[in-house]
Amino acid sequence: MAQNKFKVQNSKFKIMKLFGVTVFFLIFFFAMMGSVYAESSYVLPYPPSMPGSFAYKLRLVYENLSKYWHFGNFGQFEYNLKMADKYLVEAKTLLEYKQYLLGYKSLQESDFYFSNILPSLMKAEKNNKNIVQKNLVLKQAAGKHIETLEKMELNTPAIFIWQPEKALPTTLYLKKAIISSALLRKKSL
Repeated sequence: MAQNKFKVQNSKFKIMKLFGVTVFFLIFFFAMMGSVYAESSYVLPYPPSMPGSFAYKLRLVYENLSKYWHFGNFGQFEYNLKMADKYLVEAKTLLEYKQYLLGYKSLQESDFYFSNILPSLMKAEKNNKNIVQKNLVLKQAAGKHIETLEKMELNTPAIFIWQPEKALPTTLYLKKAIISSALLRKKSL
């Protein structure tokens, strides 16, 4: 009987120990988590595969094929917004890593797709479709894009001269391009 009582006390001790360790890790976990407040509820996607990789080439093929899958005004709205988001994140990442030429090109791609969003909404409105929800999404996306572009502008040089090996140099007006991109998005607000 004494041995049985010892087993019960030993199992209670193990349970209490497990409970204490669990509480400790939960407190530690929540204490280490910092509060992060987003200025916009719209979330940009994770950076896609970057230029130069094999996956990037596959992604370009997929993007060219998927534009035919997104038919109709709302389909084109979704496709262009998704591509504008993707290329903006790509531009941001490339500019952070000082890949200015590639980042500049990605920013231009993002602008191209973003400029196609509003016309697809206007066509939908002409077809008597309710665009209120899509217009709200566009405003949130434009706000998030502007927020991202303003952060990009802080850490990007105004001018970058790209010198290829056997060609003439190309001057990239990076800040001007970022400001122009932000102005394009402000028109949607």
